[in-house]
Amino acid sequence: MDEKKYSSKYKRVGQPYDRKDAREKVTGQAVYTYDLELPGMLHARCLLSPYARARIVSIDTSAAKALPGVRAVLTGEDSDILVGLYMQDKRVLSKGETRYHGDVVAAVAADDEETAERGVSLLKVVYEPLEPVRNVDEALEGKILVHDDINELKHYVGVFFPQKDSNIASWNKSKKGDLDKAFDEADLVVENEFSLPAVAHVPMETHVAIVQADPFSNKIKIWASAQSPFAIRQIMADSFHISETDVEVHIPYVGGGFGGKAGIHLEPLAALLSRAAGGLPVKVRATREQEFNQLPTRAGMRGRIKTGVTKDGKITSVKAVYDWDSGAYADYGVNVGKTAVYSGVGPYAVENASIDSKTIYTNKVFSTAYRGFGHLETHWTIERQIDILSQKLGIDPYEFRMKNLLEPGCQTMSGEVITASNGSPKDCLTAVVKEIGWTGRKSEEERQREWKTGKVRGKGFAMLQKAPAMPANTATAVIMQMNGDGHVKMMIGAVDYGQGAITALAQIAAQELDMPIEHIEISSEIDTRANPYDWNTVASKLTFMAGNAVIKASREMLRKMKDVAAQALRTDPDYLDHADGVIFHRHNPERRLTYKQIALGYMYPNGTGIGGPLIASGSSIADGLTNLHPETGQGYPAAVWTFGAHAVEIEVDVETGSIEVLKVASAFDIGQVINEKLVYGQICGGVLQGLGSALLEGYKFNADVQLMNPSFTDNKIPTLKDIPGKIVPIYIENPQFNGPYGARGVGEHPMISVPSAIGNAVYDALGINFHVLPLSPEAIVLGIQSGKKSILCTDVDCLPGLH
Repeated sequence: MDEKKYSSKYKRVGQPYDRKDAREKVTGQAVYTYDLELPGMLHARCLLSPYARARIVSIDTSAAKALPGVRAVLTGEDSDILVGLYMQDKRVLSKGETRYHGDVVAAVAADDEETAERGVSLLKVVYEPLEPVRNVDEALEGKILVHDDINELKHYVGVFFPQKDSNIASWNKSKKGDLDKAFDEADLVVENEFSLPAVAHVPMETHVAIVQADPFSNKIKIWASAQSPFAIRQIMADSFHISETDVEVHIPYVGGGFGGKAGIHLEPLAALLSRAAGGLPVKVRATREQEFNQLPTRAGMRGRIKTGVTKDGKITSVKAVYDWDSGAYADYGVNVGKTAVYSGVGPYAVENASIDSKTIYTNKVFSTAYRGFGHLETHWTIERQIDILSQKLGIDPYEFRMKNLLEPGCQTMSGEVITASNGSPKDCLTAVVKEIGWTGRKSEEERQREWKTGKVRGKGFAMLQKAPAMPANTATAVIMQMNGDGHVKMMIGAVDYGQGAITALAQIAAQELDMPIEHIEISSEIDTRANPYDWNTVASKLTFMAGNAVIKASREMLRKMKDVAAQALRTDPDYLDHADGVIFHRHNPERRLTYKQIALGYMYPNGTGIGGPLIASGSSIADGLTNLHPETGQGYPAAVWTFGAHAVEIEVDVETGSIEVLKVASAFDIGQVINEKLVYGQICGGVLQGLGSALLEGYKFNADVQLMNPSFTDNKIPTLKDIPGKIVPIYIENPQFNGPYGARGVGEHPMISVPSAIGNAVYDALGINFHVLPLSPEAIVLGIQSGKKSILCTDVDCLPGLH
């Protein structure tokens, strides 16, 4: 890693404090849902469908129910409950028909996991295999419907658009300008197709939930490794037809999520089993194989793009179609697909464009949010297309991008006018290109000279943009109270599952209150009975939105302290200031009171008390957002944009096809660094995760759409050995006018466009354009051996050995 020196102008904001939860985690004191044991707790195991699509002819549960220690056995005949955050399309237990290889057919709760596992093995199921929907092309033909009840499925009306009698869970659109005229007037029109497979989230802690359903009331208690406590509460209440107040959600420490623990997953099944077992708590824990095979993934995606340009390199028109293979269910996947209609042309100024984004049902494991939330996928299409355009025009890819990037006065795809407050994509690109020493693409002669050595180097870069994908009324809140020792305890409703949220928010509070960060405590554990509301911990919006809420609460706390201090000091509150845990008179600093003296109320020498325990709150709601027009996609979907760029240098072994990443430079216009150490870690971690998508990861299915690689043996992720030789994080700080201290989110962005930059560097090294991920050694070698200069998905599939 490359040590970058960063200096903040603030006393506490921007400083590289250690994580607030670091000690508990490294010493093993942190307690996760995986660790929890409740009195009388049962353990559950699931029977998963061995077929991608099959009719359930019969299930004999008698032997399982007779097994000593088994307390409950459930099948789809025991419940009609549907769940889903945006699209209520998923049965808790398959009924009548299974929809993917891994769909839950039955579940057993028993005294221990071994007995539950034995009970599952005793279930006798008769299946009638049915023809599955294998891919998006078969799905779009509509000969077989994954959900024959699609016309009746409950969904967010006006935001998502399921198509009648089809496999399209939502068809979102955007368009602007005169596309046909722009293509006619273009000097060059280029069409391409790009694709990438489904990818697993792979959190360290697998999905796990414990649920206790009170047999005497509607009350349900939940402990879960989850990102969305209030979404779980809302979905459970809606699906079980009870009040949200009856649902109590506890989130202990969470061992990673990356979007895979957003929404709702194992909780409804555990609730049904608890009810069936007379109200005993039931724990459902996914195995690592089930993380791959049963729990949701990042959707596979195919992008088809047509671009018109002038001969001097100005983009005139873009037509893009994104087909998302969302698998058997699309409850959260539809929101991923929606992002494409406002981010699907990248950070470029395009006056004439159209985007069609279809979230499509197939008989594969279903999809959900994943770090980058649809942007890594669309940017694979956009940034590879941009590079190919520059090749055909004979223009340097840096110059080509600079000529077309958004700048103040330009409009985004959805019609938002960019201002200096949005940040600068050009600053980001210039910084990374300089860092890798870009001087232009290799000539064919240079490639051939290197080829003789067996290893060829290449450089490439790619842009990125992302705005939070969230409802227009997204909100969050904090509650702040001062303890008797003058320390502050804050409660938030968002989950810190590794991103460092509680540390960043503590820094903002410490900056506002001017007190040591060690005196700010934020609990990592969430309890919906006590913690204030937060919509969802996704979308890189937490620092932005909760940070603003913390500022409001801090200033309310200061106002209340100064009101009490003014009475005690017999002065006007306007004459008081604060610093280092002290309220003092601006013109006579010796007239002062410490925070501790007024934390629980101030007591005069004669014993009379004034004030009282100091409690403050703050809330933040998305400002000025709207739903998008269903046909044009025009509107205001983005609370805040974060722009960035990656530049890489790689070395390709032409014999083995392996790619060594020598250097990555990553720049992000984040407005203001809140915690330099956390941002540094986010960038390095995100880059490595992006390299997984670029070089290694991807689901493989056989002809019957059964998952062939549900383990680390065949579905590898990057390790320490895959860390690039050098990662250079670069912080660009053009402040956001309404961000906390000008800050924007950066949690997901480091992963976006890493594959695009690698793909562009591969072209520089080999002179070959790859259109499909991952860029595995097999794909590279077979691509070289093919003798082709463009490796399309179908081309690679037809080459020997790559199946």
